[in-house]
Amino acid sequence: MNPAIQKTLTLVFLIILGFLLKGKVKSPDQRKGIKIVILSVALPATIFVALLKIQIAPALLYLPIAALAINLLMFFIADRTVSWFGIKKDSSEARTWRMLMPSLAPGLSCFPFLIEYATEESLALAALADVGNKVFVLIILYLVAMKWYSNTQNLAKQSSSERVKSLLLSLVKEPVNIVILVAIVLLIFGQNMASLPAFLQDSINRMSLLMTPMVLLFIGMAVKIDWQQFKKIGGLLVFRAGCAFIISGLLLLVLPSTISVALAIVIVAFPQSAVSFWPFAHMSSISDLEEASSTQRTFHTNLALNILALSLPLSTIIILVICSIQSFFLKPVYLLLIGGGLLAITLLPLWIGQMKSSRVSFRKRIKEMV
Repeated sequence: MNPAIQKTLTLVFLIILGFLLKGKVKSPDQRKGIKIVILSVALPATIFVALLKIQIAPALLYLPIAALAINLLMFFIADRTVSWFGIKKDSSEARTWRMLMPSLAPGLSCFPFLIEYATEESLALAALADVGNKVFVLIILYLVAMKWYSNTQNLAKQSSSERVKSLLLSLVKEPVNIVILVAIVLLIFGQNMASLPAFLQDSINRMSLLMTPMVLLFIGMAVKIDWQQFKKIGGLLVFRAGCAFIISGLLLLVLPSTISVALAIVIVAFPQSAVSFWPFAHMSSISDLEEASSTQRTFHTNLALNILALSLPLSTIIILVICSIQSFFLKPVYLLLIGGGLLAITLLPLWIGQMKSSRVSFRKRIKEMV
């Protein structure tokens, strides 16, 4: 079996195994304990390792900038289109989707296929592009989440000093934020993982290895199957894939035809990565803040878990097809047609349903007037 497919099946199997363990982990406190280990140990260690491995060549600085631009564009699209799917714009569901849609997790869904089907150059370029994505999911989305939390809980009514104090306290309490700050300070002084003592390197690396299996098991344990919701999530994810194909097609049209095949593959496959777990980590931290003080929720964490559970297999299938038929997917016209087709598949039924419901309501009004 192809190693990339084998790795994908392993990841999906861990989600299934977590789902099968639901009966053994019935208590919300037990699931909360697993989540605490992820957010306080595995995730900070993974982020620390990832940040200290960052090495940006000045000549390739355009890659993280381009990836960040794609994140921001997808965020703008999510903001403008969420109401098309019958989701109220200022609801917890809308905020959840707007956080997850522009986020990318190439490490789980994209890199394995680039390793097997493309060249080492493609993997290196994708890793550089992921630096921009990390800035977006770790920093920008956290600031956005805190702003929405402030608005939802009416913290804006507090004095500016109280708001700053509240935000700073929440920042300091989160291990992820402490780790990011420490990593940035080390990078400023020219340090990296190799600069740390050997025992510390080994400890951090071992903790980071917990990340992927624990996250996938947790998703399986916490996911709540609601077939009606899954249908809507499927539509949202197909819409996301269609937008990504159109963005990739437009980029290939604008860029010179002389760009390398390795870069072209990254342009097509990278935006199709599954949604990232890190925005869920931000949402989960905010939900913990709201647990004792408010019944109003900024985010819908169960919906976020269901999106994560469905996004991984869908993205890996799309990226597998892209890498298997590279010559087809490197043609901008085909990408635009595929993207437009996916948008049509998701939006046309919604618009037809809205037209039918508006006609029914119009007829009722006419009858009432008569």
